[in-house]
Amino acid sequence: MPNISGLLQIGSSALLAQQKAIDITGNNIANVNTAGYSRQRLNIVQNLPIRDQSTTSSTGVYAHRKIQRFYDQFVTAQLNGENENLGRWEAQKTALEKIEVLFDEVSGYGLSEAMSEFWNAWQDLSNNPSGHVERTSLLSAGQFLATTFNQLSSNISSAQKDIDTNVVENVTDINRMAGQIAELNRKIAQVEVNGHNANDYRDERDLLVYNLSKLIDIDSFEDGDGNMTITVGGGKPLVESTFTWNLSTAESAGVQNIYWEDSSGAAHDITGRIEGGELKGWLEARDEIINGYKTRLDTLANSIITEVNALHNDAGPPASGFNLYGSQNNFFVGGNASDIAVHSAIAADVSYIAAAGSAAALPGDNSAAMAIADLQNRLTMSGSSSTFDDYYIALVGDIGNDVRTADLNNDHQNNMIRYLQNYREEVSGVSLDEEMVNLIKFQHAYSAAARLITTVDEMMQTVIGMVR
Repeated sequence: MPNISGLLQIGSSALLAQQKAIDITGNNIANVNTAGYSRQRLNIVQNLPIRDQSTTSSTGVYAHRKIQRFYDQFVTAQLNGENENLGRWEAQKTALEKIEVLFDEVSGYGLSEAMSEFWNAWQDLSNNPSGHVERTSLLSAGQFLATTFNQLSSNISSAQKDIDTNVVENVTDINRMAGQIAELNRKIAQVEVNGHNANDYRDERDLLVYNLSKLIDIDSFEDGDGNMTITVGGGKPLVESTFTWNLSTAESAGVQNIYWEDSSGAAHDITGRIEGGELKGWLEARDEIINGYKTRLDTLANSIITEVNALHNDAGPPASGFNLYGSQNNFFVGGNASDIAVHSAIAADVSYIAAAGSAAALPGDNSAAMAIADLQNRLTMSGSSSTFDDYYIALVGDIGNDVRTADLNNDHQNNMIRYLQNYREEVSGVSLDEEMVNLIKFQHAYSAAARLITTVDEMMQTVIGMVR
């Protein structure tokens, strides 16, 4: 059986173990609202028993060196994957909502209204082909249409430039997080090489990886030494132990592409290999969706230029346009939405507007003006299956549908993240009720251990008194 000195050792080790348990419980309570914190628990283990003559005696308890961290690797991996998708749809939603505002037709100053005023002005001119007021109104309507096209195209290009800014900022953040993860790899390895645990560093690293996954799709795994390895862009290493590889951006074909820099400093374009995160959302919106809108807008502008000029200049039957001077010229110049403009001659002198279909019938002939006004109802778009208005309405409708799709997917991903975070909280989160119960339990155990030491002290004082 243990002697008095042994009992003192049992009380001392119990006191230290319960004090450590109280410290960890207090740390849990303090971090109840800390993002990424994983609940910890002290494992209290029996000391090795000793043989005393023919009896085996217990020798108390001790606090295990490694503190248990409540952590579910599978849920963490799921969260990172869903966060990649959330970042993608969040970025795409933000980008497309800006485009939707540009095509707003509610105010009455959109492209649909501009086209309507343009065709109506031709109709008015057909009623009075030599009228100066009608010609001046048509010039204004043509300039308004061209300016609306120009402004829309410019605004779309500006939106793409804004996306480039976001891409550059994302790459800067990715490099910063990669450096922080590499530094935490070093700290974790230093702590755990001696058999201790680095739970706080691991929580911090997991939170960084989670935030990184929202910016770009990643593959991550932990080696036997506790180092986190992260790859991007189809297997290109970003973090490996304490080493990092930089991502960079550079302009290519007018937009910012993303490059991975190898150990020699050579840059490799990985733009097409990015499959998730905010970067995917920005790139997809910029290069595919918004660029598609711009192409369709250019197609509409080019078709209007082509069809109007064909009738205004030399369309053949039923009309070949002649201006009041008996000559022919185009109404529009340019070839797409960005450079469409009213011909400079018409801008300087509205008499160059061609309303007549024959030079011999000037000035009262209106056949060219009527033919151009009728373009509003002709099936000139989408393989001769839709009018200009139908084509534009379909474009605006597709923009709205794309915004709704991005919004729905963004909501879905937010719901998935909330579900997985709640599940993670069940495993790793701190319950104040549970911690308060533990605190009371460890406090009573601490008091009991202290009482044991007091009792042993009294026993020792009694023995000393007997010797005296």
